[in-house]
Amino acid sequence: MYDYTTIAMYAVGVMVCIGIVFGFILASADKKFAMEENPLIGEVKEALPQGQCGACGFAGCAKYAEAVVLDPNVPPNLCVPGKAEVAAVVAKLTGKVAEATEPKYAHIKCRGGNGIAKLAYEYKGVHDCAAAKIVQQGPKFCKFGCLGFGNCTRACPFGAMSMGENGLPVVNKTLCTGCGKCASVCPNHVIELLPISAKVSISCSSKDFGAPAMKNCKALCLGCGSCMRNCSHQEEGAIKIIDHLAVVNQDICHTCDNATCLTKCPTGAINEMIKGSFKKEEYWTIDGAFKK
Repeated sequence: MYDYTTIAMYAVGVMVCIGIVFGFILASADKKFAMEENPLIGEVKEALPQGQCGACGFAGCAKYAEAVVLDPNVPPNLCVPGKAEVAAVVAKLTGKVAEATEPKYAHIKCRGGNGIAKLAYEYKGVHDCAAAKIVQQGPKFCKFGCLGFGNCTRACPFGAMSMGENGLPVVNKTLCTGCGKCASVCPNHVIELLPISAKVSISCSSKDFGAPAMKNCKALCLGCGSCMRNCSHQEEGAIKIIDHLAVVNQDICHTCDNATCLTKCPTGAINEMIKGSFKKEEYWTIDGAFKK
């Protein structure tokens, strides 16, 4: 009779020996054919903030460090979280010129939080925005607003976002680097990156129109065009109404000395900004009252 235990042990032993031999061969080959890394790549990598956000267009800080050192066409100012300080260090290390870029921050284009945007049904599924959107485009009547399940806050590599008591994400503009990681995971695209010089912003993403939409969310942009008609730079197209939603051209708007558009918005969907912060406390309360 066969001793199956002995046979099994023998087979295992053979496999282990084969694994050791092949491991030795691969290790030797790797050592023989490995290319020595340019030490400058390591220095550049150490200068980066290690957020691994991908805002530079490369798969992590290591890949960007390698590209900016080895490719003369890759500029030294692509690290968005690092801003001007890191760009200057990378430029010095690589001998390149870092052109000035304006810092940006994440802005939530929705104010339809708890009690403001009506619910179509009670969602009890996975606490995830993408999962909630699968079910009838989300639990809110407004299908364009924030779903409120925090995908953006979990994706932020710098701890700059948290969920507020009203069910909407809150951006800490001191910590926000403008990397755009939060915007990339938002299924309703309610997060935009605004330059620090932005004068006004539209805090709405709804493309629903007029009074019927107002029944579903008290804080939406009506698409009435009052802001556009009262814009100081109307002729240049600083504000346009596209798909029933006001859209601000920040390249034109930031030159405005008097934001006359603000006083004419009937719902307060357009806000004045100073260096990435709301200048005035304007918000909708749970009971539906608009405060200034």
